[in-house]
Amino acid sequence: MERMWQILQDTTSAAGVFSPESVLLSLLLAFVLGQVIAWLYYFTHSGLSYSKSFVQSLILITVVIAMVMSVIGSNIITAVGLMGALAIIRFRNIIKDTRDVAFIFCSLVVGMAAGSQRYLTAIIGTIFLSLIIVYLHLTNFGMHQPHNGFLRFTLKGHIGPDHPIPAILRRFCSNFILISAQDSGFGSPSVEYAYQLMIRGAERNEQMLAELGKIEGVENVSLTMQEQLLEV
Repeated sequence: MERMWQILQDTTSAAGVFSPESVLLSLLLAFVLGQVIAWLYYFTHSGLSYSKSFVQSLILITVVIAMVMSVIGSNIITAVGLMGALAIIRFRNIIKDTRDVAFIFCSLVVGMAAGSQRYLTAIIGTIFLSLIIVYLHLTNFGMHQPHNGFLRFTLKGHIGPDHPIPAILRRFCSNFILISAQDSGFGSPSVEYAYQLMIRGAERNEQMLAELGKIEGVENVSLTMQEQLLEV
């Protein structure tokens, strides 16, 4: 372990000399650190728009950028020519989540550090970014949900002040708001209701839906959690 640390320090101090051994070390380090970033993305991802190709791309981007930095070295002419060549490439995939953009930037920067033989910067930077990502994931930082559910159902008739539906919603929800009540039309007595809910415990969703389904005249009950609405 001490020998490996000494090699990293020696190659960092001699940055700018791109020998075959140093280039290979840069690519291997970029591959390892790229996998760290990809595993972090895999374990902390919580949405519906997961893509295996995106996770693999994080590793490839890190290695490719490290190779680009090795090709450029300290040659400005090569750097300008490479910028012109890369400008031809057009990416047509739309990134839905801004968090994915942050991971792409992480891969780019780590690849640049590894490719320019700033190995300690690449390792320390990856560790520090990993700690930040884990902290944000565990603390659920930034989460704000005034309402976390969307309830729809059809009722034959209107909900009066003594109707059992509001009582059921008060049992399972800390807050609920009626956002629409629309007649079905064509002479039908049915009314389509839509509520925004703040559910106390998602594990009791099935129980709430079962009790709503027992009420006479209630049909087509559907509950969609906000996480699903945001990702579709």
